[in-house]
Amino acid sequence: MRQIVLDTETTGLEPSEGHRIIEIGCLEIVNRRVTGERLHEYLQPDREIDPRAIEVHGISNEFLLGKPRFAEVVDRFLDFVDGAELVIHNAPFDVGFINHELRRAKARVRRIEDVCGILDTLVLARRMHPGSRNSLDALCKRYQIDASGRVLHGAVLDAGLLADVYLAMTGGQVTLSLEREGPDAASPSAPVRARASSAPLRVIEPSAEELAEHDDLLVLLDQSSGGSCQWRRLSG
Repeated sequence: MRQIVLDTETTGLEPSEGHRIIEIGCLEIVNRRVTGERLHEYLQPDREIDPRAIEVHGISNEFLLGKPRFAEVVDRFLDFVDGAELVIHNAPFDVGFINHELRRAKARVRRIEDVCGILDTLVLARRMHPGSRNSLDALCKRYQIDASGRVLHGAVLDAGLLADVYLAMTGGQVTLSLEREGPDAASPSAPVRARASSAPLRVIEPSAEELAEHDDLLVLLDQSSGGSCQWRRLSG
């Protein structure tokens, strides 16, 4: 099973108001193992970034000068995600922006849902923890995932944290460490190194009670993904 954990940063909140994607980060998970394969792009939006958005992600208009436009990377993006299940926190936001960019670029598909399944971890978290805060920061605290380096939002950094959160929420965490390198590590242009755990997995046979809880979780996953949970089909 191939999944892509995806996050974006944007110039503002509404694509209908002309706002654009300025960063996209994708990390690959295959059979619940983070592979280290990723796609990461900063993008030239051809418009100013809202000051409030800069406060969130720290990406400046000047930094994006000379970066490629979405239309220049759209084929590589679609090739990377094609056929995978996208794991996104608050999926309507990112999917809305991606579909807006696909239409603008006159890409070979106009809706990302036509080539990918979508799993919204915010919907999943709300079902699992009703009445609790379910932001990415709150979930990191709940599952004891170190988010101390998250001073500003960033697509690859947030995708890495979400990968850990998702694996923890769904029955087992694989650690992914994301660190900026070099003397300008605080800069959004500093390269990011991803390290996936390669420790051997220990197999523990589940009890009848654990199997029943697993079945309940698959039902939640199936509901949150619009009926596209492959695990439930295989176990059925």
